[in-house]
Amino acid sequence: MKTTEQYIDIINKALSELPYPKVPDELYAPVRYELSLGGKRIRPLLTLMACEMFGLDYSQAIHPALGIEIFHNFTLLHDDVMDKAEVRRGKPTVHKVWNENSAILSGDAMQIIAYRQIAKTPERYMSRVLDVFSKTALEICEGQQYDIEFEHRDDVTEEEYLDMIRLKTAVLLGAALKIGAIIADAEPADADRLYRFGENIGLAFQLKDDYLDVYGDPAVFGKKLGGDILNNKKTYMLINALRLASGTEMELLKDWLKRTDYNPAEKIGAVTAIYDRLGIKELCEKKMKEYYDKATVLLDAVEVEDKYRSPLSALAADLMYRES
Repeated sequence: MKTTEQYIDIINKALSELPYPKVPDELYAPVRYELSLGGKRIRPLLTLMACEMFGLDYSQAIHPALGIEIFHNFTLLHDDVMDKAEVRRGKPTVHKVWNENSAILSGDAMQIIAYRQIAKTPERYMSRVLDVFSKTALEICEGQQYDIEFEHRDDVTEEEYLDMIRLKTAVLLGAALKIGAIIADAEPADADRLYRFGENIGLAFQLKDDYLDVYGDPAVFGKKLGGDILNNKKTYMLINALRLASGTEMELLKDWLKRTDYNPAEKIGAVTAIYDRLGIKELCEKKMKEYYDKATVLLDAVEVEDKYRSPLSALAADLMYRES
């Protein structure tokens, strides 16, 4: 197996060499821009690692890996439009560089480009891979819809939130691994274990995003802290603060949630202080560790030699303890 850095170099090179029609450039320029913003390339990395984990050369899975990464970036592009986000990975978002209409249309094009890459899966595995990918793509839309609905609800439960992030984020990590395993002719039980491993890592990953938005280092995190607080976003942090707060603490939290005129830094500081007093930071850390431990058990059960599991184990640890 290659190193993580080698896989990422392969993925970035393949993405940079994707052929695009020359016109209209206003359609494809935002696609190139979005993919040039970088990122960890976790999902295609998982596909290639899963493929080689079972003894097949990564090149057999490179096209579906690219399709997964392009699809992921398409969802980010549209998310940024819906969330009115101004920064992605430290750079202006597509709809800020161009406009919302361009971002929506270029995102649609990215989705089609993603499916064209998936269609280059070796024919023997095409049906199974397409089933996994299409099911996952629809689940991501379901998760996004729940996320939108939660903005208008004050009674979102922890269980509902965790299911939403499972759909919106975690299932794509699971699918990336399962697709690599399918192409490598892994036993169905092992492919399923890898899927569930990815799902649990994905849940821990999204919770870490919630955590870093409040407690991260802005110089490392790549975007401004406190965005979720300013938008009253129903995160694991806020949902549990509303569950645990009472008396004066609840009144103060609800007052900040309903204010429309405030100093952003003051609101972020005040809500973070409430989280601190309620122990929300520690609660989130405990839940992340719970999912990480479940993922570790599932990975250990995959029937390959330890040396083939260790790269995924190391990657999971990096995601768990990341600062950006």
